[in-house]
Amino acid sequence: METPENENFRDSIGTINEEGKRSWVYPKKPSGRFYDYRKWVSYFLLAFLFSAPFIKVNGNQFLLLNVLERRFNIFGFPFWPQDFYLFVISMVIGVVFVTLFTVVFGRIFCGWICPQTIFMEMVFRRIEYWIEGDRGKQIRLNKQSWNAEKIRKRVLKWFIFFVISFLIANVFLAYLIGSDELISYVFSSPLDHLSTLISLLIFTGVFYFVFVWFREQVCIIACPYGRLQGVLLDNQSVVVAYDYKRGEKEKGRAKFKKNEDRALTGKGDCIDCKLCVHVCPTGIDIRNGTQLECVNCTACIDECDRMMENVGLPKGLIRYASIDNIEKKSAFKFTARMKGYTAVLGILISVLVGMLFLRNDVEATILRLPGQLYERKENGNISNVYTFKVINKTTDDIENVSYKLLSHEGNIELVTHTSFLIPKQGLSEGTLFIEIPIKELKGNKTQLKIGVYSGNKLIETTHTNFLGPRSYR
Repeated sequence: METPENENFRDSIGTINEEGKRSWVYPKKPSGRFYDYRKWVSYFLLAFLFSAPFIKVNGNQFLLLNVLERRFNIFGFPFWPQDFYLFVISMVIGVVFVTLFTVVFGRIFCGWICPQTIFMEMVFRRIEYWIEGDRGKQIRLNKQSWNAEKIRKRVLKWFIFFVISFLIANVFLAYLIGSDELISYVFSSPLDHLSTLISLLIFTGVFYFVFVWFREQVCIIACPYGRLQGVLLDNQSVVVAYDYKRGEKEKGRAKFKKNEDRALTGKGDCIDCKLCVHVCPTGIDIRNGTQLECVNCTACIDECDRMMENVGLPKGLIRYASIDNIEKKSAFKFTARMKGYTAVLGILISVLVGMLFLRNDVEATILRLPGQLYERKENGNISNVYTFKVINKTTDDIENVSYKLLSHEGNIELVTHTSFLIPKQGLSEGTLFIEIPIKELKGNKTQLKIGVYSGNKLIETTHTNFLGPRSYR
């Protein structure tokens, strides 16, 4: 159990020493059942991350976040600026989902799903173990002078890290500009797209800096999610926790002695081997309790279980548990707060699904030309001039497009042509005139319903206002 002299961890972070300098973390190579589970989850997510920009669904990139051209594809569904409300709702759903997940399971997202953790622990650190060895060898290598061995290992590691950072930057770019465009850039001269090449090198530099030097500091200092965790957690949240009731008991933790019956001595089951500290990728002591630096990676659980098994003590001294479970032995309860977040999440998902079903593949807008009044024709009809814009969200061209009045008698005349084509994932715009007999007008402003047709097929309807004279007599 924590003691007053052991409270300094609350005032500082584990990666900064007393002099305020960086305290480098050399985590021991983890192993165990949870680490194996994390590897499989990480391999799946890495495969998804690297393949998603190159997967096509109905001709659409599976995931595309082209901010510059305001084009977004989510799971193969294209979203245009006019669909931004759907994108916002999706983001809100993501925030609520992460909030609910944090309330229930703590910072488990960071340890199992976050791209920063996956790349750091399952890619870069595994390469580091392969080249430099485990914790002890890395510490010795860092302390030794720059001889041939150290130069060879460091240069090899840094070179591989740069290549992987460059690869990650390319994949990241594929999400932003599209995989087809990225591939075309790869097979063309760099001078033809110099600005893109500069952006690519900047991204590479950022990733290289993060994974070579900044590392776990992203989770501890830069990421706001750790601070959010402190607000959302309560005594019912299931986190990676040290069972201090069992680990400390009456006489506290103590080194293990062979053939000792700790139940009789009053000593806790924690044998103070410090393996849980050595294996932690953020350099904390989980025995001090829940801390914002903990990313719920479960490495300490695996190490503690292995040590408990070696000394013949029950496993689970460090485990997934809530504070109430440790202190009161109470079972997990789905609290009112969790139910509230779940209800909000369910409502938002229902709204999003409904909007997706109501969303059209074609969107048309017809607006009166600013500053233009109506015109009275020789036959007595009233004419207004409009600009139109039609967006095609599909992957096929829409041909022979025309407009027809659905709510009133009258004519719609396109300028320069009678019909037009809307390119796939593109738009068409132009000018048109609407002419209506004066007897059809009921006031100085009349709302019209207009149909958009591809041949004889109605593909969209839209509305606009028609301006007429105040008096007709």
